[in-house]
Amino acid sequence: MDHVASQPDSRRAIPRTDVLLALEVVAEARMRLAEHVIVGVIRAVQVRARSGALAPDRVAEEVTAELAARPASAQTPVLNATGVVVHTNLGRAPLSDAAVAALQQAAGYVDVEMDLAAGVRSKRGVGARAALLAACPAAEDALAVNNGAAALVLATTALAAGREVIISRGELIEIGAGFRLPDLIASTGARLREVGTTNRTHLADYADAIGPDTGCLLKVHPSNFRVEGFTSGVDVRDLSAVAAERGVPLVVDLGSGLLSPDPLLPDEPDAATTLAAGADLVTASGDKLLGGPQAGLLLGRADLVSRLGRHPLARAVRMDKLALAALEATLSGPAAPVVEYLHADPARLRERAEALAAAVGGEVIEHDGRVGGGGAPGVPLHGFAVRLPEAVARPLRLGTPSVVPRLHEGAALLDLRCVPESADEVLTDAVRAALGEI
Repeated sequence: MDHVASQPDSRRAIPRTDVLLALEVVAEARMRLAEHVIVGVIRAVQVRARSGALAPDRVAEEVTAELAARPASAQTPVLNATGVVVHTNLGRAPLSDAAVAALQQAAGYVDVEMDLAAGVRSKRGVGARAALLAACPAAEDALAVNNGAAALVLATTALAAGREVIISRGELIEIGAGFRLPDLIASTGARLREVGTTNRTHLADYADAIGPDTGCLLKVHPSNFRVEGFTSGVDVRDLSAVAAERGVPLVVDLGSGLLSPDPLLPDEPDAATTLAAGADLVTASGDKLLGGPQAGLLLGRADLVSRLGRHPLARAVRMDKLALAALEATLSGPAAPVVEYLHADPARLRERAEALAAAVGGEVIEHDGRVGGGGAPGVPLHGFAVRLPEAVARPLRLGTPSVVPRLHEGAALLDLRCVPESADEVLTDAVRAALGEI
C-alpha cells in the first residue's frame, strides 16, 4: 500500500500573538493605542495569514507596518485645495497656531472653574467671555455654548418656551444636513408664528402679530442663499423700535460669526452693527468667519444673557475646557487662518500656482474661491488654480498627505488659497506622487 507523504500545515508557521506583542513596534504603538486595539490589529493580520491571503513569514512585517501607520484617531489631516475657506466637510475653520497652543495647554488640569487665589470654585468661561466682550464692545454681556444651533435653541427656550416666536416666512431656512429652523425651534417647546410671505415681509406684519403670548421676535440671516427680484424685508433698526415699544426681545441669528464689518463681505451682517441697530440678542457660530473652534456665541443685553446663562439648558450645551481655551486664543491672538485666506493676495496666489504648475506640468487658470460655511453666498474670491486631469483626484485624496482638490468640468483644480504657504513643497511632492499613479 502506497503512503502519500503528509504536507506540513503552513499555518503552524504563523507567529503566535505573544511573539508579535514582543515586537519593538508594539512598544511604540502603546504610546498612542490601547492594548485591545493593538491585539485587534495583530489578530486581523493572523486571520489573513490563516486564510492564505498572507504568507506566514510576512505576518510580523505586516503587523509592524499596520501598527506604525495606525493613528490614534480615524480623522485624517488634509490639505484643502478646493478654494472654499470655511469648508464644512473639512471641519470648517482651521485653528490658528495660538488657538492650537492654548488647546494643548488646556489638555491637562486647568483652572476652568477655580479661583486659584481664593482656592474656591469660580464661574466657567471667564476668559472667553472677556475676550468676546473685548472683540465686540457693543455687547453688554456674552455667553458661549457648544455650537450655533445650540445658541439659538437656548435663546428661544429661555425666552419663548410654551410661547410664540414671531419670524418671517422668508427666513424659515434649512441650516444644513437636513436640519430645518422650524423643527429646531419647535423642539424647544416654542410655537412659531409665521408672518409675511416667502419673498415679502413688512414691519406691520410683525407689529400685528405681537401679543401677550409673544416670547420674542426672531430675525434670521439667510446666509446660505439669496432671494432676488420682487422682495422686501424689515431691517433690524426698524424691527427693534417695534420690539422695544411692545416690550418684546429681538433676537437676531447671524450664523456666520462676523463680529465687526469686513469690506470684503459688504452684505454679510456683523454682531457690532446689528447690536448697534437695536438687536437685544445676537447669536452666531464660532467656527466660521470668526475662525475659531466650534462654538455658539450669544451677545447682547446683560439681563437677557444672564437669563440664558441661568437656564438649565445652558448646562447641557456648555463648552468644554478645550473649546473655551481655543475660542479665547482666537479672539485674543493674531488673525486666524480664515481671515488670512479670505484676504489672500491674488498676485501671490498666482505666483504659487505658477510654481506648482511648473513643477508638476499643470496649467494655471483663473479660479474664484468661495467663503463657504453658509457665509456670503455668491461672493467670489478672485484667485488662481492649477488644472490637472480629473483622474488624479482620487490618489490625491488617498495620498500622504491627503489633498482635496475641486472637481470641475472634467478636471481636478488645485487652488492654493487655503493651503499654508509652508506646505507648498509637501503639496508639490504629493501631486507628483499622485500623477505617478495614473
